[in-house]
This record gives sequence, C-alpha cells and structure tokens, in this order.
Amino acid sequence: MDFSLFDSWSPLLRVVISGLGAYGCLIFFLRIAGKRVLAKMNAFDLVITVSLGSTLASITLSQDVALSQGVLAPALLIGLQFVITWSSVRVAWLRRFVTGEPALLLYRGGILDDALLRQRVTKDEIHAAVRSSCIHALDTVEALVPETGGSFSVVPRGEKNRSPSLGKIKTPNPRF
Repeated sequence: MDFSLFDSWSPLLRVVISGLGAYGCLIFFLRIAGKRVLAKMNAFDLVITVSLGSTLASITLSQDVALSQGVLAPALLIGLQFVITWSSVRVAWLRRFVTGEPALLLYRGGILDDALLRQRVTKDEIHAAVRSSCIHALDTVEALVPETGGSFSVVPRGEKNRSPSLGKIKTPNPRF
C-alpha cells in the first residue's frame, strides 16, 4: 500500500493554479449572471448552486480536467440557468414546470389531508411551521402554503393580516 503525504510540488502547484483560475472565472461569471444564480429561490436554483460547487471542486482537484474545460462547465451551467429563468419569467407553463406551484395545506384552521398527501408533508411539519411563526393554535391560522423554496408561509387570521397574494391560490371548500 502506497501511502505518502507528499510526492512533489508539481501537483500542489497545479491545484493552486487551477483553483485560483477556476475560482476567478466563477466569480466573474457570477457577477455577469446576477444575484439570481445563487439565490436558492427554489429547488432548481439550489441544484445549480450545488452543481457549481461540485464543478469547482472537480476543476481544482482532478488532473483529468483542463482549466479551459473547467471554465466552460460553470459558464454552461450559469448560461443554462439564465436561459431557464429568463424564459420562466415569460412563459407560465415553464415557470410551473421548473418551480412548481404553491399549494394550500391548511385553510381557516383546518388541515387539508389530501393536499398533505400530494405534497408529501406531515401534520407534524404543519404544526412546526405554525409554531415557528409564533402562533400557538391552528384555528388562528387563515392559511399555510409551502413555498417553492421549501419554506412554509403562514398567514394568520384577521383582516389586518390578510395577504393579497392568497387570492392567487385556489382555496378549496373544506368540510369542517
């Protein structure tokens, strides 16, 4: 078994040079692409962010990846993300496909069991989301909606707190 901590300076120098070059190019591409690339606004954006990190690691550590190839990979990912987000702002069906739609999981204090099953959310997660909003009783919640980024929006009951965006979500006629 060959176990050595240090063979020569050459591989270390390659890591430093390729890491600095790839990192510099990545920063340049991110500045050009804008803040949306790393916003983690939804699952699609998160996948792009993780892919960029993985690509940077591969460029830096793999001797099989030339710096020019390594620079092209994040440029391609950022370019594709730009095209998809630019298009999804303009094409509704693409936006729904990429980011999904909000769903109503709790309405006027009542948990909507069918919606929980479709969204794969447990009642415990509903209770935790309500508690994290400093609300202690479900019957004081107007609505609970899972957002495309993975968080939950909790809308308390009351006219002062009513969200105008709630009207965009189809509110079912729950049986209570």
